[in-house]
Amino acid sequence: MCIGLQTFTACEKSFLDEEVLSSYSPTTLRDKAGFEASLIGLYNHNNRFYSVSWAQGWPAVWQVGTDITWPTQPQGIENPYYNYNTLTPLDGAADNTWNWSYTMINNTNVLIQNVESPDISGLTDEEKNKINAEARFFRGLSYNLLATAFGGVPLVTEPLTAPKTDFVRAPLADVNEVVITDLKFAAKHLPNISALPASKQSRANKYMAHQLLAEVYLRVNQPALAEAHADSVITSGQFGLIKNRYGVRFNAGIPGDPFSDMFIYGNQRRSQGNTEAIWVMEAENPRDVPGGSTDNPQQRRVWGASYHNRAGMVPADSLGGRGIARLRLNNWVLYDLYDEGDMRNSRHSIRREFWYNDPAPKYSNIYKTKVPYQGPDTLFIINPYTTKWGHFDPLDVFGYGMWKDFILMRLGETYLLRAEAEFKQGKLDEAAESINELRRRANAPLVSASDITLDFILDERVRELVGEENRRLTLMRTGTLVERATRLNSNITGLPANRQITGLTQTNLLLPIPQNEIDLNKDAILEQNPGYIQ
Repeated sequence: MCIGLQTFTACEKSFLDEEVLSSYSPTTLRDKAGFEASLIGLYNHNNRFYSVSWAQGWPAVWQVGTDITWPTQPQGIENPYYNYNTLTPLDGAADNTWNWSYTMINNTNVLIQNVESPDISGLTDEEKNKINAEARFFRGLSYNLLATAFGGVPLVTEPLTAPKTDFVRAPLADVNEVVITDLKFAAKHLPNISALPASKQSRANKYMAHQLLAEVYLRVNQPALAEAHADSVITSGQFGLIKNRYGVRFNAGIPGDPFSDMFIYGNQRRSQGNTEAIWVMEAENPRDVPGGSTDNPQQRRVWGASYHNRAGMVPADSLGGRGIARLRLNNWVLYDLYDEGDMRNSRHSIRREFWYNDPAPKYSNIYKTKVPYQGPDTLFIINPYTTKWGHFDPLDVFGYGMWKDFILMRLGETYLLRAEAEFKQGKLDEAAESINELRRRANAPLVSASDITLDFILDERVRELVGEENRRLTLMRTGTLVERATRLNSNITGLPANRQITGLTQTNLLLPIPQNEIDLNKDAILEQNPGYIQ
């Protein structure tokens, strides 16, 4: 946030004639093309949150040390998120989250200030409102991330035009007000998803704002409003749960099921048949589409088993490409969570079995035989894993990056948000029915009002959204991180001591404010979150 002012000089007529090639001042936007380019920049920056490769364990930060995964081959940045004794204000993941958010916020502030300027001409009011709404969606998204992760944070709603070193934390209620105001504006002025051509269906639509508002209103304990916004999505007629097989594997006669079809490369977009998709962040291999991704996403490597390290096995499309297994689904998820026959636990969604697939002559005696599932290899080499992040590129078998779309919002989660809102209002029959919409699709036993608790809803979120949701933020939002991680994911027999959850306390329901932000903020006190030593 505290950025120095830099200017550069050029020497055309005289070295004393200064030409400013870089300025702290916000860009002046005047025409539709300029606004469009700036909006595209927001999507580029959004991609950066998911495509980090300088810290390969970044996706694991949001999953390990919760209730669902073990760290098995940690890269480094995720270590403090299960060894909580080492989570300090110097933490790299907290710093990246903070700076990503405020970069997005300043970019959106530039857009908002310019499009609201009375000097803007050549745009209709409808066009101005749409541009404003798209920018405000991303500002609301960013402040919601900050509020969930850090609590009250500095509010910056205008572009910074000079270095600023006197930030103070705003009350959480004030941050929430900005989030809600921005998202309500977005919900009103963003287009209906059906009005977007296929080439622009990854752009913001009004139902993305409704979905995020449902989550925000749950966080601020206004469940009736959360239910109303979830209903705006569910009853819109724009989306439908995937209940029948479709797409590339189905058309090729490859076995599967409706749930797993959603996550196959070539099936994820609305234009590809995914009627459940509310927001898909499209990604393309930069080798084929310049700028198709901002970096090299690590999700496949983090979630997928490192099976290629077993002699007699090589990376394959049917196994989801090359993984490293920086994390592993824990035993509660693998053996206790799902009812028998639940489609979300099928072999197409969670791979549990392997066959030797290296045709080299030296493996001829085991080729196409089943790999024994025993011993320490089950921690990361032949460990069960979600297939949601499977992706294979025959031109890049090593597979450093993953070129696959990200389903950031879908209808399955909307039903879960509505169920949580109904539960909080004591509407247990309605909450059970919301959950049963998903369980019918999954061929899982139906539930009744007596089954509905917050714990059950959080369990159901794992069944439906494992590998998709940011599990850490969900448990921080609901205040359940400590209890659930301790009950479901501690003192694990067979897991090395240096991979166990340690030091987890209520302090960790918020992340530490980055120390460098506190130190640079020399003209005011930027208070640290309780429990973290400055």
